[in-house]
Amino acid sequence: MLQIYKQKKAKIESLENIEKGCWINLCNPTEEELNRILTETQVLPEFLRYPLDMEETSRVEIDERQLLIIVKIPYPQHMGDVVRYETMPLGIILLEDKDIVITVCPVKSAVLDKVVETASKQRVLSSHIRFIFNIFLRVAGEYLRYLRLIDRLMDEYEEELHRSMRNKELIKLLNLEKSLVYFNTSLKANDMVMARLGSGRHLAITEDDEDILEDAQIENQQAIEMAKIYSDILAGMMDAYASVISNNLNIVMKFLTAVTIVLMLPNLVASIYGMNIELPFQHNPHAFFITMGLSFLMSAFVVYIFIKKKMF
Repeated sequence: MLQIYKQKKAKIESLENIEKGCWINLCNPTEEELNRILTETQVLPEFLRYPLDMEETSRVEIDERQLLIIVKIPYPQHMGDVVRYETMPLGIILLEDKDIVITVCPVKSAVLDKVVETASKQRVLSSHIRFIFNIFLRVAGEYLRYLRLIDRLMDEYEEELHRSMRNKELIKLLNLEKSLVYFNTSLKANDMVMARLGSGRHLAITEDDEDILEDAQIENQQAIEMAKIYSDILAGMMDAYASVISNNLNIVMKFLTAVTIVLMLPNLVASIYGMNIELPFQHNPHAFFITMGLSFLMSAFVVYIFIKKKMF
């Protein structure tokens, strides 16, 4: 999908053609759209291709007066009723000579949608540097939003595990743990990108721009700390439930072993009295009741011992 926007006075207008000072937004672009942008803007082909690789890492690259910034943004993956949050690259290309900003994303993202929604009110497209830093701020805010969702999901899954310990809930927690690993890695990489841009070597930053970048860095640091805390909590929770499952298995095995021993004693007596040889009480009219009583007495004695030893 190809969208072209430009700040005109107090509002953002959608354009059909590329103009100086515009913002070109590419979400999951087709080859035809990529070729159009390559032809009309003379952007480096590799700068357009890099962000479309889902495994691309956050970084800053400059070549031929073209600046490429790649940051990782969060997005949810729904697999039935299981949710896992992953990260994908968002490429921001600044063409200084043409005064054009290009954003490239392999999947449609809520981050850029929110930038479009608030662009008119904040006039962020009036300065490309301010626009880029506002994207950083939105990305950090999106991480914080998903981290709060993960926190609520952790509480929800924990309650479900208290009611019924099933593999389904453990798999859900495992997916959240993976999500936090993705978030933690991507947030740290994004922080390095912002720190590099904040040095002023690649962009001429004004005082107002610096304030926006500082806000984005603060929110990003907050997201890093939240991801670390939630990851530690989740790891501890998974370890605790693994111990609980192992302990429950031990309790069940101990109980079944005790029951087997108790049931084995009557079986032992019955086996002995089933042999075709001379046996005590063989000619006694009450032999059946004597042997059964002896069996139950032995079992009761063993049950008493196990209860004393808290095996039941």
